[in-house]
Amino acid sequence: MGEAPKPEEEYLKFTTVTGYFQQDDPATNPKAFDYATTNFGLINRAYDTDANFDPEGTKTQWQKFDHHVTQINHESDSNTQYKVLYMGRHGQGYHNAAESYYGTEAWDCYWSLQDGNETSTWADALLTDIGIAEAKKANKFWQSLISDQKISTPQSYYTSPLLRCMQTAEHTFTGLTLPADRPFIPMIKELVREVIGVHTCDRRSTKTVIHGKYPNWPFEEGFAEEDELWSATLRETAEAQDQRTKVVLDDIFSNDENTHISISSHSGEISSILRVLGHRAFALSTGQMIPVLVKIEKVKGTLPPVVKAPWDKPKTCEKPPAML
Repeated sequence: MGEAPKPEEEYLKFTTVTGYFQQDDPATNPKAFDYATTNFGLINRAYDTDANFDPEGTKTQWQKFDHHVTQINHESDSNTQYKVLYMGRHGQGYHNAAESYYGTEAWDCYWSLQDGNETSTWADALLTDIGIAEAKKANKFWQSLISDQKISTPQSYYTSPLLRCMQTAEHTFTGLTLPADRPFIPMIKELVREVIGVHTCDRRSTKTVIHGKYPNWPFEEGFAEEDELWSATLRETAEAQDQRTKVVLDDIFSNDENTHISISSHSGEISSILRVLGHRAFALSTGQMIPVLVKIEKVKGTLPPVVKAPWDKPKTCEKPPAML
């Protein structure tokens, strides 16, 4: 008997589909932008699918957009899919407050290496009261989108394993009037975490501790008890982070058939996701969110071999700079 033919190799190609959100327009200033005052950034425009869906002009912009995405998915071939990502940065954590207090230079070289100071702890930092308020602002905004805009809510939820993101996700999505078939049950996913290494705020808690705080949230398969990725001396570079991000997006987009996906993450990781998706740079302040329409194509062939990017050994201080 002859051998069965080997399956043809393929890889996923990601493209940000522009023209739908203000955030992908180069004219939009990230520093002055607030998702909550701009309808999540959705551009008020017509789609070629409006004529059949909304002949009377009574549908909301989000209803028209969601129908449009459904239609382009329906019309696409089997190798192409479109997904809407709702990405949110965590609210202010104690590490953010500490960096603001000490200044970035002192924070990077000394204080970020400590677990905390005499008044607060920022190892795997929790949210400050300001951070909780930012997450509750997002909750109020989501409820308005659901009630007023009739938005398609996330079908899948993913969160970083760092506590500040899980806190933010909990405050953002708990209590919303979600459809029964789209409950808020986020999967804890290792690789959607912040830049890894050196900073204690980016060293996650054990699986046991996380499960104790969020017993009903599932871990992805293979989630380790200890943080096996964090290094006390080496810090992930942007290139290394983008390689990690490509791995986790490949995983999500290969295994999750849902169209509307929520990711609760961090400024650095969302910036990496945007780079990997071909989106323009769009920095998020604490508690901010960004939607992206993504085109995912299965392409025949193979990508060049990935040469694992090196990590940096940042300069550190043995004492706080003011004491040197």
